[in-house]
Amino acid sequence: MEIIRTEFEGLMIVKPRVFTDSRGYFFEGFNRRDFEAATGRAVDFVQDNESCSQRGVIRGLHFQRPPHAQAKLVRCVSGRVMDVALDIRRSSPTFGRHFAIELSGENKLALFIPRGFAHGFSVLSPEAVFQYKCDNYYCPESEGGISIFSPGLDIDWDINAEDAILSPKDLKYPSLNEFNTPFE
Repeated sequence: MEIIRTEFEGLMIVKPRVFTDSRGYFFEGFNRRDFEAATGRAVDFVQDNESCSQRGVIRGLHFQRPPHAQAKLVRCVSGRVMDVALDIRRSSPTFGRHFAIELSGENKLALFIPRGFAHGFSVLSPEAVFQYKCDNYYCPESEGGISIFSPGLDIDWDINAEDAILSPKDLKYPSLNEFNTPFE
């Protein structure tokens, strides 16, 4: 695997080695030993999640508050998504800034998102299957979010705002300006 570091501390693109032949392809989606050797980060994933969504769906921007915060390794199994990680670590030099990358079944890239980021994605294909590994269990009392429509975020979801499909919960999240981060 190849690790591509971003300007955001701890946020990394994971590019797997893909082996193709006349039968199709094979790759390791995750190998803890190789990941830890390449990144210097110990990680213990405890929960795998998967969603299937239609074009126009935006899920996010979500996080869990400490002590139930989660680091995630995310990838799009089929289809295409615009994946976004928003730095909500108050003392970070990139606080309030986001990183966006297209993840797809075709490019097979993954994104490692450390604790202290809000995460979301928009579906760009007719349908997308999205998977993520988490290093902490889901805790409903600790979930939080930030409005995707926050002034100044300037996230290009590659979907018109009037066509976006969001959950009622996602529509109620505060803007980044109204948000008091639990991550220092």
